[in-house]
Amino acid sequence: MAVKIKNQIQKNNQVKDIQYYKKQFWKVFAYTIGGTFLFFLLASWGVFGSMPSFEELENPNSNLATEVISADGVVIGKFYNENRSPIKYSDLPKHLVDALVSTEDERFYEHSGIDGRRTLGAALRLGSNGGASTLTQQLAKLLFHGEGSRNPILRLVQKTKEWIIAVRLEKQYTKNEIIAMYFNKADFVNTAVGIRSAAKVYFGKEPRDLTVNESAMLVGMLTNPAAFNPVRRPEKVFKRRNVVLNQMVRNGKLSEADKNKFEKEPINLSFHPESHKDGIATYFREYLRDFMKTWVKENKKSDGGDYDIYTDGLKIYTTIDSRMQTYAEEAVTAHMKNLQEEFFAQAKDNKNAPFIRLNDEETNKLMERARKNSDRWRIMKSEDKSDEEIEKSFGIKTKMTVFTWKGERDTIMTPNDSIRYYKHFLQAGVMSMEPQTGYVKVWVGGINYKHFQYDHVGQGARQVGSTFKPFVYATAIEQLGMSPCDTIIDSPFTIPKGRHNVTETWTPTNSNGEYKGMVTLKYALANSINTVSAKLIDKVGPEAVVALTHKLGVKSEIPAQPSIALGAVEITVQDMVAAYSTFANEGVYIKPQVITKIEDKNGVVLYKTVQESHDVLNKDIAFAVIKLLEGVTESGSGARLRTQGGGNGYNRVTGYPYVFKNPIAGKTGTTQNQSDGWFMGMVPNLATGVWVGNEDRSAHFKGITYGQGATAALPIWAMFMKKCYGDSTLDVSMEDFKRPANLAIKVDCYQRIRDTTATDSLENEQNTDEFGL
Repeated sequence: MAVKIKNQIQKNNQVKDIQYYKKQFWKVFAYTIGGTFLFFLLASWGVFGSMPSFEELENPNSNLATEVISADGVVIGKFYNENRSPIKYSDLPKHLVDALVSTEDERFYEHSGIDGRRTLGAALRLGSNGGASTLTQQLAKLLFHGEGSRNPILRLVQKTKEWIIAVRLEKQYTKNEIIAMYFNKADFVNTAVGIRSAAKVYFGKEPRDLTVNESAMLVGMLTNPAAFNPVRRPEKVFKRRNVVLNQMVRNGKLSEADKNKFEKEPINLSFHPESHKDGIATYFREYLRDFMKTWVKENKKSDGGDYDIYTDGLKIYTTIDSRMQTYAEEAVTAHMKNLQEEFFAQAKDNKNAPFIRLNDEETNKLMERARKNSDRWRIMKSEDKSDEEIEKSFGIKTKMTVFTWKGERDTIMTPNDSIRYYKHFLQAGVMSMEPQTGYVKVWVGGINYKHFQYDHVGQGARQVGSTFKPFVYATAIEQLGMSPCDTIIDSPFTIPKGRHNVTETWTPTNSNGEYKGMVTLKYALANSINTVSAKLIDKVGPEAVVALTHKLGVKSEIPAQPSIALGAVEITVQDMVAAYSTFANEGVYIKPQVITKIEDKNGVVLYKTVQESHDVLNKDIAFAVIKLLEGVTESGSGARLRTQGGGNGYNRVTGYPYVFKNPIAGKTGTTQNQSDGWFMGMVPNLATGVWVGNEDRSAHFKGITYGQGATAALPIWAMFMKKCYGDSTLDVSMEDFKRPANLAIKVDCYQRIRDTTATDSLENEQNTDEFGL
């Protein structure tokens, strides 16, 4: 009986144990499900870190590059922290999308953000065979928290948030939009962020033009862009690309035959990493960056915040024409490379090269100034080095990479020697503008932005020499009623002390010491006769010339002195082109414009340029000045634009002969000691200014042959225009300048027989007096 009772008790206990464990199991199960639900709920509420709002899902922070777009629709540069330019799904080739889905998320079109089968498989394998993230989850990760944490608890929280965001993204966007967003956000290393930048950097093309092989290579990089970097690990990338091709076959997106053909092809890159210092219009882009710094302060977002040109994906539509810009840069490169050879050849015998007629004290001051303006001085000063330590470092040889016209060269020299070396280089500034619109079509601020960052178009004001003379002639025509055909005596001339505020008696001379006697104004300007300019400014007064020059848009301070008639004035290329354009635009000044409009990343127009203009001269006077300037290229200092003869020094007149037949209004200019060479050239719908010279005025050619504007600057204009005329897609005029109806000023003059001693190389272009023109 006791045994029976004992067995019954054991049986009852067993039943109780089973019931107990069942109860415990369901309790744990309920807690787990409830806890999981609560965990997801709390995560979605942002308890474990902020979650993106509806607005943020609608407009995720995509850190887009601002694009600089030319007038002909070419992206000529970007401002960015990440080099990303957005693209629409419609611009993606089908094989690129197929490669992505086949490789990264085969059931992309079947799930709603989370692939349950793939997630379960990854969990059972404990992640040993790769993760289970769908494309949508990867996008969530890219958009809202970046790289995963190594801490398992934090990683679990991140993964949970990815799942929640992925589901929300699937509700918010179509599958095609998710793919486009993913491609726009993906990092392809080597300055390429987003598929559009990647296609440009690695293959030099737009995504729509990618081949199957190229698409497969880019998709293959996505697993680990650093590990599958095609520049550093081509063999590894080759294998990875073929894996992608196999995945496309497996998913029915590529035939076996095509795969066999493609996988044998090598990786063929056209690698061009994008940089702020590379590409075309580098100086212009830097000018634009400064412009945008002011613009963002004056044009706020709707919420009152500032636009960020590095992340907000603005589109800046500019007036620059990429074709013309390229032609101008090619002309600068060709001519400056040629002219620089002559400069180096002449400097060989100069112990103080590149400086001429500088004593030791003056040279030391110049070098000291250069040292203190250098990056080396600034960096060492920030490291609390003494002036003595810094000075000493400039005499110690060090490894460096220097600019040459044959490419960068690695060398060893002292920083002092590198300063002298760089001061040998001739610089250039070129700007072209449409006179009727003010649209700047070309902006070349120097010879190489990476090594010479000073902008000689917008920043550098230099003495303009005889290119200033048309402003004097225009004043005389306006105030004295003169015409290009009126005559004046070319003879010795003096303005006594006290007249027009001169402090010393001024007697300008012609560079060849000769005087022609009675000449027309047209002949005088064509041959840049100094005495005639001096007599004209004496008649109208310096104040009148200064007033007109400022009305023409020149912003420089101009002294009311007679010497300005010969160009003793420092003016930027930008202002000179705008001033000359006024003559071509029938006397109406139009302020140069470089932007037509600015849009945000959604295409909403934020800013449109408003033309600024004012009347300066009547049409008759403006046309009379144009006829004066045409004389320069017909028989004066710019006549080599038309000749074929050649002569001394013509080996450095790059691209000669040019043999232009169309009307050209132009003017050469050369300053004292050939420190500056200018050429201003116009056709009816394009005005261009060219300046050439060294950074320091004391570095220059020894003689007039190579330093004059007709040799130093004119060839750049000529080669640029030849290239423009050779491009049938451009509409650069070869027609006559528009003649006003009922013209009241005589402009068609008797052509004086050209003096046999004069040449088109500049006989009377330069003034040799103390005012230095």
